[in-house]
Amino acid sequence: MNTQYAIEQTMRLLAIDSPTSYTKNVTDDLLVTLTDLGFRPTRTRKGCVVCPIGGNGHPLALAAHVDTLGLMVRNIKSNGRLAFTRIGGPSYQAIETENVTVITREGKRYSGVVQVQNASIHVNDDLDGGKRSDKTMEILLDEMVSTKEETHALGVSVGDIVCLDPRAQVMPSGHIRSRFLDDKLSAGMLIAVARAVSEGHVTLSRSTTLYFSVYEEVGHGASSGLPADLEELLVVDMGCVGDEIDCTEQQVSICAKDSSGPYDYDMTSRLIALCKKESIDYAVDVYPHYGSDAGAALSAGFDIRCALIGAGVYASHGYERGHILGVQNSLKLIKAFIEA
Repeated sequence: MNTQYAIEQTMRLLAIDSPTSYTKNVTDDLLVTLTDLGFRPTRTRKGCVVCPIGGNGHPLALAAHVDTLGLMVRNIKSNGRLAFTRIGGPSYQAIETENVTVITREGKRYSGVVQVQNASIHVNDDLDGGKRSDKTMEILLDEMVSTKEETHALGVSVGDIVCLDPRAQVMPSGHIRSRFLDDKLSAGMLIAVARAVSEGHVTLSRSTTLYFSVYEEVGHGASSGLPADLEELLVVDMGCVGDEIDCTEQQVSICAKDSSGPYDYDMTSRLIALCKKESIDYAVDVYPHYGSDAGAALSAGFDIRCALIGAGVYASHGYERGHILGVQNSLKLIKAFIEA
């Protein structure tokens, strides 16, 4: 499967704003892309995209999510600035000084920036020591507003979506830097899987469906819409990189356990065996603060086996970094698994 194509698709998806609940544009794009590859994707009532790609027997689904972290307007303050609430779990440290776009219900777009209150160090001698939270931080619009009424006159209202600038870059070293590699990097890989199947470069050993969820970041992404006869779900999400984690950005990570508990032992063992057989660079890890679409599916009552893999990503829920080799190793493992 073409690694460069997967990265190109990732970069294209990253350019489409899609915080959880504001995902129609990105799923519209998926429907067109997958249809152009010769498949017949559908969108569930909840908004997830389901795309059978062929094969027979022992149904398998590969899942990635295209909803991202973001913010929402919580209140318009008396000085015209915006109080916000988080969508999903972006760290407050990582969003400070971040450029944003506020999207109104009428489709107007306004640029702005997230700042801590009283953000001038020449005025605030406790700037570095102050607590960061949604009570101490605010959004400044790039508009001539200084009252609640002036901001409201722009059409900005409580409940408006606030999108963080992904700042996506592919570096000459092969590193990929962007917000929301969790999980648009995986979504880009699944599109590469679809193209490889369409062009005959992959022979499916079983009935296979691609599933793109849109509420993963708030915990119920894959709780509905999976095929009724599904036997196994392979979630492709980010692999964690950090202290007491063996995975690097150049590897594919196989998650043995996350915060919701262990993944299916036999399915995980098959993935490890395939890595050894195919000389794929991999790591097996336990993620202490992590949940995935597998947990949502199992909590919803699906009687299925689940496993989780992903390209290694550093600085999760911040300004994330991966590497082209992590994508390459992930694609190798996906190919081996769906052909086995």
